Amino acid sequence: MDQTKKLAKALFNNSSNPKLAWQLFKRIISSPNPSNSFSHFHQFVPFITRILLRAKMFPEIDAFHQLLLSLPLHTSHPSLTTTVRILADSGHLTQAISHFRSIRTHFPSNPPSLSLYNFLMESCLRENSVGYISWLYDDLITAGHSPETYTFNLLIGGLCDCGRLEDARKLFDKMRDKGCQPNVFSFGILIRGYCRAGLASTGLELLDVLKNMGLSPNAVIYNTLISTFCKEGKTDEAEKLVERMRKDDLLPDVVTFNSRISALCSAGKIIEASRIFRDMQLDDELGLPRPNIITYNLMLEGFCKKGMLEEAKTLVESMKINGAFTKVESYNIWLMGLLGNGKVVEAQSVLKEMAETGMGLNVYSYNIMMDGLCKKGMLTDARLMLYSMKRSQVPPDTVTYSTLLHAYCTKGKVLEANNVLSEMVKSNCWPNSYTCNILLRSLWKEGKLSEAESLLQKMKEKGYGVDTVTCNIVIDGLCKCGKVDKAVGIVSEMWDHGSAALGDLDNSFIDLLDDNSKWKECMPDLITYSTVINGLCNAGRLDEAKRKFAEMTERNLYPDSIVYDTFIHSFCKIGKVSSAFRVLKDMERKGFNKSLQTYNSLIVGLGSKNQIFEMYGLMDEMRERGVSPDVFTYNSMISCLCEAGRPEDAIYILDEMLQKGVSPNMSSFGFLIKASCKTGEFGIAREVFDIALTTCGHKVSLYSLMFNELLAGGEILEAKALLEASLDRCFDIESFLYKDLINRLCKEENLEGATDILKKMVHKRYGFDPASFMPVIDGLGKRGIKHEADELAERMLEMASHGNVTNKVYRNKRELSRAKPGKYGGSDWQAIVHRDDGSGIALKTLKRVQKGWGQGSTLSLQPQKNDYLDIWDGTS
Repeated sequence: MDQTKKLAKALFNNSSNPKLAWQLFKRIISSPNPSNSFSHFHQFVPFITRILLRAKMFPEIDAFHQLLLSLPLHTSHPSLTTTVRILADSGHLTQAISHFRSIRTHFPSNPPSLSLYNFLMESCLRENSVGYISWLYDDLITAGHSPETYTFNLLIGGLCDCGRLEDARKLFDKMRDKGCQPNVFSFGILIRGYCRAGLASTGLELLDVLKNMGLSPNAVIYNTLISTFCKEGKTDEAEKLVERMRKDDLLPDVVTFNSRISALCSAGKIIEASRIFRDMQLDDELGLPRPNIITYNLMLEGFCKKGMLEEAKTLVESMKINGAFTKVESYNIWLMGLLGNGKVVEAQSVLKEMAETGMGLNVYSYNIMMDGLCKKGMLTDARLMLYSMKRSQVPPDTVTYSTLLHAYCTKGKVLEANNVLSEMVKSNCWPNSYTCNILLRSLWKEGKLSEAESLLQKMKEKGYGVDTVTCNIVIDGLCKCGKVDKAVGIVSEMWDHGSAALGDLDNSFIDLLDDNSKWKECMPDLITYSTVINGLCNAGRLDEAKRKFAEMTERNLYPDSIVYDTFIHSFCKIGKVSSAFRVLKDMERKGFNKSLQTYNSLIVGLGSKNQIFEMYGLMDEMRERGVSPDVFTYNSMISCLCEAGRPEDAIYILDEMLQKGVSPNMSSFGFLIKASCKTGEFGIAREVFDIALTTCGHKVSLYSLMFNELLAGGEILEAKALLEASLDRCFDIESFLYKDLINRLCKEENLEGATDILKKMVHKRYGFDPASFMPVIDGLGKRGIKHEADELAERMLEMASHGNVTNKVYRNKRELSRAKPGKYGGSDWQAIVHRDDGSGIALKTLKRVQKGWGQGSTLSLQPQKNDYLDIWDGTS
């Protein structure tokens, strides 16, 4: 056997050993006259090229290229171009272009074929590397080739994909000047470009140009236009196109109808989509195509997204009967729909059904279920789902672990999150940048700055791409930690150093940085500037925020409505309402509409200036524009009206809230109750209180508020009844001004009422300020009811000595220090016992009680450590 043939056979036999195969191929190349002794030499070229590519032996591929260049032209040239094609087709475009340029340099008079130029242009578009296309086109002309229609179609498609529609149209118009006639595909590519850019009307105009050139549009062009018009809500135009399609002897196919249904479902127009779907299911005499599995899935997804679960369930049953519910994709849509609407139990039943019917649960099915459980906060069930996946031999992927990780981090359970991360690595499922960003955000949220910095270090060491998202997380964390200056510095540095700007953080992270290009590829985006502007505004540094706004626009980053809302909110917060409206004017000039946040900020700003008429005007505008006010909007109106002494008008706002289904909160009722009691309109206050009980339930804060306001307004008996009702409900009455009530009852000679309150509190085993006994003891003493006075004094001393009560109600130390000491007030009840203000009845009573106990002084009343007085002083 010839030596070359032996080597060739050995090469084929050792294809699984790339290094040996390469050595054998070099032997073939170096053998005497290989092209003569082995006539099929060029067949080995794709074989060895693919072997080297699979092994990622790129230096050897470059050496192979040089070896081929050394061969005679008739052997090397086709082999070299074959290698270029294989490299480009495998996604290694940079190497392919490099080898192609080398061929052009070595063989300038023997240019590659036009088809190779077209193939490389097509590969550039596929790999999103449009930078090479311009050079390829220029070299194509230099090589003496005349572009063909296919070449122009590629170029037009590339320009459309880059959003350069004007250039695409110019090239389209120049085709005939270059000797090429546009074909139906040329029109289809340009029409699709216009449709993607939201310019379907312009695309429709091209349909007339196409017909004037004697060409007939195909179904793809019609389907593209029909789908776009449906997405834009122009259903009438879409229906006209369907009729026009029929006139052109093109029957609308299932793709046409699926496009319409998909577009309508995406736009939330499920009723219109279901009508088309129903027509497709009717008798074939209508000439409509029958729905396929894609049609069913589109409708199922549409019903689920709209929350129409009954319709979705009916459709599922219908699909089962028709044999259309047999794919895992349909089950996954149904799973996602159930979980998206909070139907976890039903979703678990569907998952079980999939397992029992041998549907073949895939990782996507489990991930849908995992995501639904995590969003409902059912982390234990999500954990069990992970174990179930492993038992079912479905390996969890990065999405599975990241979903669970995100859920734990959201709940602040960093330890559990770390456990998931460890388990993830042990399962040979490596975290990606998204996973690390989840952890990083959680650490910043928890204020664990050193741990966050350590994670950044690990991300760098492991080679994870630190991207703009990572930088934005760090910037947001710094702003929330009050380190706004550091955040601003990082944004500035990002323009020059990319994510290496994170080296400005404290400690040693800067030492880890190098010239790795991956660290320089992230630039500030709109979120970056939104975050730092918000941080500056929250810190009251509006002038600096405005400078960042100007810098953002200079960098060709244009603000969205969120940035404008940030400025409007900040100006309104500090009372600069006119400045806020100037920002609003600029915002609307840029095409942004007022959001709920915008209206709320402006209403608060106007309220601070007591401009009630203008506030009403904004509320009316909200209704006209279909922006529904929320509880914050209504509370702002109620607060302002109450402060202006107009509780009756505020009641109308409360009525509107209830009618619109917006649930008032405690603030809503608090404003009204306080304002009504302040103006003496206790009837309105009682009415509001009753509504609050119905809406919010029997809350301590509501009873406390009503009690204190009634007491302040002189409604003593009603306040007493409310306190007694609170005691019956065993409320913690710390915030109730019960001492003031007892004082007022005693002053009004209602000792019985005051005594009843004290006895009820003692009976319910409440702990309370011993000074509360004093006015009652004095009053009983003055009336000569010494026995009952002695009993109360004895009870008071017993409470203070033993500290054996529960449900403590003392106000905190700060409140007590602010309170004005009255006759029976103050923070030290023993000082009251030792007073000598002329009446002295309580003092005499206490001394008599103490003497009866055989104790010589009140020092014995000093409580032991950690008892009643420690709690009173706020030391335990």
